[in-house]
Amino acid sequence: MALKHEPTAPYHSAQDALRVLETVARQTGGITDTELARATGIGTERLTTLLRMLRREGYVQQITDGAYVTGTALGRLTSAHGRDQALREQVQRNLDRLRDSVGAAVYISRYVDGEVHVTQCADSPSTPAVNEWVDFRRSAHASAIGKSLLGQLDVNARRDHLARHKMARLTSRTITSERVLLSRLDAQAASVPVLDLQEYAIGTVCAAVPITAGSAVGCLALSLPVAHAHRLRAAADTLNRGAAPVLLSLAI
Repeated sequence: MALKHEPTAPYHSAQDALRVLETVARQTGGITDTELARATGIGTERLTTLLRMLRREGYVQQITDGAYVTGTALGRLTSAHGRDQALREQVQRNLDRLRDSVGAAVYISRYVDGEVHVTQCADSPSTPAVNEWVDFRRSAHASAIGKSLLGQLDVNARRDHLARHKMARLTSRTITSERVLLSRLDAQAASVPVLDLQEYAIGTVCAAVPITAGSAVGCLALSLPVAHAHRLRAAADTLNRGAAPVLLSLAI
């Protein structure tokens, strides 16, 4: 499967955070922020933002002299035992935080072995998850999740997917023309959230942003009742800005 890879803002933030983590990990006795700035070449203001995120996620911590050392969360994610559970818990904390930040149900999805998989979700009574009335694996053409994942593939992989999953009309807004869908996917900029305006389900609007790590295709998405459609673009932008911690946990 070939990727149509276009780095996004979360990707760059995660890459910078990885550089900081790698530098901290090499200094077993700790390293100051001044030394980190010199070693990584990252500006002071941006480094401060990255360190704040890394401390919140538990990847680094400060010792008594103010120097930074690796944190317990990093140890769990790099351990040979229990890594999968640690990763799932770390991602769930990120999703819960994003749910509260955007005021919507939030999902993480991966494209694995030619299929769409929604692997985790953060919802609540006030931010309910969308009713999966049609399996997400069979409705990639209609959902924001599916279109975001397909958009990260090359055209041959997209056509292969659509050949295996008929583009059924789920609502009056659903795109059922392969030519139209492929054209829209080509025109979609990686940095702009993919929207679903009642294409998957009447009464629900959704948005998705890519979180591709290496050869792994993934996305973050949110759903809102149509009565809150006026919040969709702002919520999607907030989701995009908050995606870096999730992408970082997948990349470690």
